[in-house]
Amino acid sequence: MCRQVFGFRLAMIALATPTALVNAHDGLPTRLVGAAVVVTFMTSYVLFRDWERFGPLLLRHPTLLAADTLFGALLLIAAGPTSTLAYVSVCTPLLAGLVYGWRGAAVFASLQALLLLLIHAAQEDPAPGIAESALLPGLCVIAGAVGSSLRNLMLRFGAATQALTTVQARLAVTEAVSAERARLAREMHDSVAKTLHGVALAADGLTGSAGADRMDVALVRQQAALVARSARRAAAESRELLADLRRESDPSQATDVLVELAARTRDFSARTGLPAVYRPTGDHAVPPVPPAVARQLLTIASEAMENAHRHAEPTRVDVRAGVHGGLLRISVHDDGRGLPPGTTLEQLRRAGHFGLVGMVERAASVGARIRVGRGSHPRGTEVRLELPLAALTTPAA
Repeated sequence: MCRQVFGFRLAMIALATPTALVNAHDGLPTRLVGAAVVVTFMTSYVLFRDWERFGPLLLRHPTLLAADTLFGALLLIAAGPTSTLAYVSVCTPLLAGLVYGWRGAAVFASLQALLLLLIHAAQEDPAPGIAESALLPGLCVIAGAVGSSLRNLMLRFGAATQALTTVQARLAVTEAVSAERARLAREMHDSVAKTLHGVALAADGLTGSAGADRMDVALVRQQAALVARSARRAAAESRELLADLRRESDPSQATDVLVELAARTRDFSARTGLPAVYRPTGDHAVPPVPPAVARQLLTIASEAMENAHRHAEPTRVDVRAGVHGGLLRISVHDDGRGLPPGTTLEQLRRAGHFGLVGMVERAASVGARIRVGRGSHPRGTEVRLELPLAALTTPAA
């Protein structure tokens, strides 16, 4: 919005400059008008082109806009209040309202109106009427009010957009929790139920072997050991899944992702023999993460390490995690051979390589963003996961 105001100022200054120079007296007045044209035009051009860079400077120093107003008044004196330059004077309180709010709009509208009244009073031929003299000052007051109102609307719109983003992140977490519960139910059906079915089959075989006329002691011992192993496996799977469900059903339960990630990194290094180093990053502590979300994040990190070990032939793996600018960032980088150029998820899916595809789907399920590539490293592959911290907070009951 401010950039558009400066674009309009540029057009009006360009149109009014010839009139201002023609009406100026020879000598010093002409030089002053020329200098005012250069200053106001270049200031408007710089702010129009690089508002993101120089706009904060104008926000911190209102005196810069006051100086620009005085230069504009010098041009208006030379060109006359009936020229197109009069519209530039209306832009000043509009811009002040946008940048400084209603206080700034009131100050600059009053200043601009006073300058316009003085310029009208200084006119000799013809003498302006009261209505003509008050027209531009009144427009300045209206423009200041419009600028202040637009500022308030934009600020409210920005706050509403931020609130909507937070709600969307929270909804993504809620959906992730529901999806994770369904996934745990599927895993219980596909793992524990199948393991127990295997136990039943092994027990049936053991019963048949033990009731045979000529019992094979070695076979019975082998089948009994199989039953015992299967039962222990089913018990372990049940404990793991029930522990996850218990943590999710208790609102006070949460996961310290950094501690878990460090433990998984040490376990990966000890199990594979591949050097893997974990280091925390960021300037702020990581808030507790809901168990369902933490499970997805940790699974993605573990899968990234496993993929590096199986496919990349690296010499080391570096794991980083911490808070960076409102994001929980987890990075897994290996110095291996990296992905082939031009690799896409669709190609991996068609080839039956579902590791990266699964990581992307897990990240999307919790409202996180994942990037897979070289990143800023000279070689290897980096899996970077970023989750907004707003997704980790839930509204108070």
